[in-house]
Amino acid sequence: MQEDLRLTGAGEDLVFAMRRQIWLCPQAGSLDRLKLQEDELAPPGPGEAQIELRSAGLNFADIFALQGLYSATPQGPFTPGLEFSGVVRAVGRGAGPLKKGAAVMGVTRFGGYATHLNIDVRYLRLLPRGWSFAQGAALLAQGFTAAYALLDLGNCQKGQVVLVHSAAGGVGLIALDLAARLGARCIATIGSASKVELLQKRAGLASHQIIIRDAKNFGRQLDGALQSMNAAGLDLALDSLGGEYFRPLYDRLNAGGRHTLFGWATMMGRGARPNYAAVAWRYLRRPRLDPIEMISANKSLLAFNLIWMWERIDQFQNLYSKLMALKPQAPYVGRSFPFAAAPQALRYFQSGQSSGKITLEMPG
Repeated sequence: MQEDLRLTGAGEDLVFAMRRQIWLCPQAGSLDRLKLQEDELAPPGPGEAQIELRSAGLNFADIFALQGLYSATPQGPFTPGLEFSGVVRAVGRGAGPLKKGAAVMGVTRFGGYATHLNIDVRYLRLLPRGWSFAQGAALLAQGFTAAYALLDLGNCQKGQVVLVHSAAGGVGLIALDLAARLGARCIATIGSASKVELLQKRAGLASHQIIIRDAKNFGRQLDGALQSMNAAGLDLALDSLGGEYFRPLYDRLNAGGRHTLFGWATMMGRGARPNYAAVAWRYLRRPRLDPIEMISANKSLLAFNLIWMWERIDQFQNLYSKLMALKPQAPYVGRSFPFAAAPQALRYFQSGQSSGKITLEMPG
């Protein structure tokens, strides 16, 4: 099968509206508001395919959206979920020769916690041969994040020193894989010693390349890792944490170094609702950078949120090509939960104990 969906097949299918299950949040503000419901899904519209989902990936954006801390959260009721995999059930007019029964993976701007959905076929790709549905649901959102940070913004080059925060997570493991394929030298940070073995086996890292983060001593930890690698500083940092880890990282960039920021996970608490006092305190204490000093230091801060790419399909297609050209490993799925256990899956993900991708598995 080709990866760009130039499939031969049955063309358009005529289907009726159907009942499906979705996880619906009536209003952002708490994880506890998420409820399993049924609704009616219309037939696929022009240019769309109807997908019977087999797996959906969890992302930190889901938690932030449910808690009301994500700027891209839809107004009113919404269903979380940004990436999925499944089987084509039907296609609408003008969707091309997309074959019913094809195994696909895709991204959606919310709506992925569902048993079925309609999606523009341009946001679909064939599931790579030999991959499970869970692996398919683990690639796109996180792979795009890693590739955009490393390639489009980071200009990662052979021999450069790259730091990856939350390296045992879904984005982190893909980023380490891609950076290694580009010939970079990596430093990985994690929050727990229990994740060291995974990084050694999966990413082939030596112990001196792995930092178990300690907020009070993080600067000294960075210095030790850099010294062990005979490196004066960092050329590129992939930062999903922010908070107290931001400034020590930025300060250790070499001249010409790039700090790519795509999250601020230190804002997230462990409860169903945000602790607004704590969030406000962390927000007020966020680090400040002087742009004039940045010019003198010759350092760059590049912040992004890939949700903007939803409206720019050309960027989606271009980034997919770059990602797959590096021939990434099939993603590491740390744990899968039944679709009916979405709240438990989110709480586990929120706990910080997880490694790799967490997915929801639909019956099918």
